[in-house]
Amino acid sequence: MAPFRRGKPGPRNGYTAVRGGFKSGRGGRRGGFQGTTGTNAGPRKDFQSSRIEKTVNNQSNGSDVASEIGSLNGESDGQLTIEASPESDVATENPYTVLLQSLNPATSLGEPKRKRRKIKQTGAAKLASSTSGILDVLHDVEGEESPSEEDNEVQSDADDGLEDHDLFTRHFVDQDELAATQRIQAVNEDQWVVEKTTTGSSWSSTLRSPSISKATGVLGDRKMTGIKDVKLKPKLERTAERLLTKADDLLCQLTSSVFSYQDVLFSARSLNNAETIRTLVSLHALNHVFRTRDKVLKNNARLSRNDGDEDFEARDQGFTRPKVLILMPTRQSCVKMVNVITTISEPEQQENKKRFQDSYARVDDNLSPDKPEDFKDLFGGNDDDMFRLGLKFTRKTVKFFSQFYSSDIILASPLGLRTALEGDNKKKQDYDFLSSIEVVVVDQSEALLMQNWEHVEYVLEHLNLQPREAHGCDFSRVRPWYLDGHTKYYRQTVLFSAFNFPSLNKLYTRHMLNIAGKIKFSKSYDGAIMDIGIPIRQTFSRFDSVDPSLEPDNRFDYFVNGVLPSLVRTVSHGAGGHMGILLFVPLYAEFVRLRNYFASSSSTQHVSFGSISEYTQPKEVARARSHFLTGRHSILLYTERAHHFRRYRLKGVKKVILYGLPENSLFYQEIVGGFLGSGIAEAKVDSRHVNVRCLFSKLDLLKLERVVGTKRYLSLLSEKGDTFEFT
Repeated sequence: MAPFRRGKPGPRNGYTAVRGGFKSGRGGRRGGFQGTTGTNAGPRKDFQSSRIEKTVNNQSNGSDVASEIGSLNGESDGQLTIEASPESDVATENPYTVLLQSLNPATSLGEPKRKRRKIKQTGAAKLASSTSGILDVLHDVEGEESPSEEDNEVQSDADDGLEDHDLFTRHFVDQDELAATQRIQAVNEDQWVVEKTTTGSSWSSTLRSPSISKATGVLGDRKMTGIKDVKLKPKLERTAERLLTKADDLLCQLTSSVFSYQDVLFSARSLNNAETIRTLVSLHALNHVFRTRDKVLKNNARLSRNDGDEDFEARDQGFTRPKVLILMPTRQSCVKMVNVITTISEPEQQENKKRFQDSYARVDDNLSPDKPEDFKDLFGGNDDDMFRLGLKFTRKTVKFFSQFYSSDIILASPLGLRTALEGDNKKKQDYDFLSSIEVVVVDQSEALLMQNWEHVEYVLEHLNLQPREAHGCDFSRVRPWYLDGHTKYYRQTVLFSAFNFPSLNKLYTRHMLNIAGKIKFSKSYDGAIMDIGIPIRQTFSRFDSVDPSLEPDNRFDYFVNGVLPSLVRTVSHGAGGHMGILLFVPLYAEFVRLRNYFASSSSTQHVSFGSISEYTQPKEVARARSHFLTGRHSILLYTERAHHFRRYRLKGVKKVILYGLPENSLFYQEIVGGFLGSGIAEAKVDSRHVNVRCLFSKLDLLKLERVVGTKRYLSLLSEKGDTFEFT
């Protein structure tokens, strides 16, 4: 019988110092670690990767046996588990006799079971016992557990009795082929059945399911009332009941969608539910990994028994091993997720845990106590945005920094994973380890937006592609929809964000093609203008823009012709009550355009201005803030990403002009209520001279809803006139 041959090692999570991200500051290109591509284990004469035992031709020559032993030695360091009697030396027994003994069961019930022991063999002894040794080896999927441990695990997992009824089996195993084909066709033709529901007074959800005929039905009713309805592994279920004790209607609906393998867009992540979301993600990831592993091990055992069922096909695997991908913004967020995963899985051993703690965890964050809580949560600890980590699970052990091709879960930042995909040589890109990803989780999407959203799109575009190499894959056990190139229709994508934004909706439309359906959770907003805390005149000016490609030009023309002239007149006449103008700019490209215009236009030649962006050096930031406070600069340009990464508390602000609304409505409160409110509280500015003006178009409806509220934003977009004022 031929043993399971290991695939070629892929990219390692090795460490080579690189820089990635932004140019400087907290958003600067922080040091990280770049994976390297592993070397090949050596050429093979033929491709065999069966994970089961097959009948070996007794006429095999010595070179074939030696090659089998060589493939085993690469994984087990020359140790083979064979059957031997306590008083005999197996290494010197006749191979044919050992073969007969291994195939002959116990002749009597009273005969004790033969002991299994590991015998380290070298030289001719390996060759002499190769045939019998190979026959008795039953490799685990991980290749690190002895056959006896694997057998025990299969037996223990068989006792839960849930494999044929859990949602994993319903989605990945028991799909009706005709119905699945029709659903895929409906997804490709963008035909969805839409169902809207309301949860409480501030939540709503929109479920889209592939439109198919009534004859084939739908995936079934998957609504749940609690964690018990999920049918987790017994060990995970006990932990889930302990960690998810308070399950409201929203959490139940979210849990139902996640464990039903539907695509999910949840745009209301907050500090209050962050830990619950991490627990939910960890439970789902572990349950998926364990269910996948159980299926493989059970089929291994069934095939090894050779029950005479020649028609049985064990279609239970993908092209490569990694099944779960979790994208996060910083190393500290990775530490939080890993801590929850290890708490739930409760491994007896954690390999390379100290290395992980030294590389990722950091306690001394040195953050100012006056920073907002969301800032401390994101940037507290190790805020490096360049990392990637592989986790490998065996029955009793979790291994950190495992090679990607031998990992079960991959945790990474989009930047860190992209550098691994591209490598040093773009002609030799390696993304095969992402070919069999079945669950993708993007956590804290709003933070990834402020880093570089292009990295997220790049990673998702390289998921579930046909691999270029076999990597030790046993194609006889690959699920049919993998071979058909339909993996993306079975893959689950889960997006968590503090708010919704156009790029997130783009992923929802392009990359969330699950035949189980996709659901979007939406929240109703009271409006950031209601939480300012001080009476300030807030004016919203609408400009016309229908074509998204022309929107930047339309915005710039409106500002130059409709807003800037009054500012120039105010500054030129030296009206002291209106100095200290803060010009907030959301995008860096718009910031550069405005800065160049202020510097080169004849209409602004008498206007002194300063600028602070995410790329501005600390010394220049201090100089710009000082000049703005003392009045040497009448106008200060300030970007949204600079505020995101630094949260400066600017002083001397007497008037705020928002060139565009911020994506994060908290920034509106901090800039308007914080910068202007502090001046009023310190009696440095008269509240009658303080005002805010915001520019918006119909393309800003998501940001406008968060700022003015769900009940008001539609009227600002549809009513006649272009100016709206709130006090």
